[in-house]
Amino acid sequence: MTFSVYSIRKDFPILEKKINGQSLVYLDSAASTQKPLQVIEKEKEFIYNKYAAIHRGVHSLSIEATMIVEKVRQQVACFINAKNTEEIIFVKNTTEGINLIANSYGRNFIKLGDNIIISQMEHHANIVPWYLLSKQIGFNIRILPINNNGKLIFEQLDKLIDSRTKLLSFTHMSNVLGTVNPVKDIISYARQCAKKIAIQLYILLDGAQSIMHQKVNVQDLDCDFYVFSGHKLYGPTGIGILYGKKSLLNSLPPWQGGGGMIDKINITLSKSFIIDITYEKAPWKFEAGTLNIIGIIGLSEALNYIDNIGYKQICIHENELMKYANYHLSTINSLHFYGSEDRQGIIAFNLGNHHAYDVGSFLNNYAIAIRTGHHCASLLMNFYKVSSMCRISIAIYNTKEEIDFLVKKLQYIKKLLG
Repeated sequence: MTFSVYSIRKDFPILEKKINGQSLVYLDSAASTQKPLQVIEKEKEFIYNKYAAIHRGVHSLSIEATMIVEKVRQQVACFINAKNTEEIIFVKNTTEGINLIANSYGRNFIKLGDNIIISQMEHHANIVPWYLLSKQIGFNIRILPINNNGKLIFEQLDKLIDSRTKLLSFTHMSNVLGTVNPVKDIISYARQCAKKIAIQLYILLDGAQSIMHQKVNVQDLDCDFYVFSGHKLYGPTGIGILYGKKSLLNSLPPWQGGGGMIDKINITLSKSFIIDITYEKAPWKFEAGTLNIIGIIGLSEALNYIDNIGYKQICIHENELMKYANYHLSTINSLHFYGSEDRQGIIAFNLGNHHAYDVGSFLNNYAIAIRTGHHCASLLMNFYKVSSMCRISIAIYNTKEEIDFLVKKLQYIKKLLG
């Protein structure tokens, strides 16, 4: 497919929207990407013609819907190069995927006095589940620090990993700084550290931000778990993916109980109520209740959309746009950047001493949508000694003209606010 950003933009109807009489400039894709017509129409077509509950149904609609969903599971496995289809679990989003691991792996295999390691750049989704669990079990959470350029000092793992370390859980790409971590090197180094002291160390990667910007190969990375959300990948909300190595998933108990994850259940009614349950194999034992079938269909079409464009073309466009944005934003002398210039897809900044909320509100007057606040990354805010930041994030539909308009309005706001 020949890449043309102006042709791409025609696939996204919301970009035609007017706000305050201005054309929308959407620079908040790290929070959620917009959806192309192809995804919207595919969901509608499924609802109109094929919708039914999946699994166990003997009627034609249910059988067809089940086959479609399981085919999407195969598609996702190929998309991230999982070894087996059974390594793909449908979840609500990245957050639910991490909570599943915390409550299935963590609750059963992390004991009092053990420890896990997370990084200083983590989203709250990779902090709070572990904090809640640590308060119940009594394990410690250790922090892998960053340097002033917003990069992980992963050599510190040699000091952090000991005989009681059970898990290393960190982000593939920072949702605030746009830092792309050298995850393959970090994983390799962590495994070397673990091997020296003869322990089994499991590794989780939060791929919520990275998955839209680069091709992911979980076998090559050698992570044990990888999680991401569909709505950050031009797909719908309410659908995400948890990848786990098959042997590991088979060793874990289910987190939630309900329909769809039971193989057999025997109940004995006597003086005591006795239940004997056999669960389905992975991944189905982790998918209690009715799945977000429509979301799965939308995710499938989003993956098709990305495949048709190609990650190579996406990266070329986004890298060029990032260089353009970095250069032109740097002409605003009171703009303070966070992180390093080799960031990807995301630029975090503050305008002088003005609060990020005020800057974002002013930009909204000109239909420029950015994100402001602590970005669910309080450890990072504490590190940089700020309460909030402005954040712009780009996608395949953004243009240099939009960056020019942003720069122009930031300069105006600077002048207006003094």
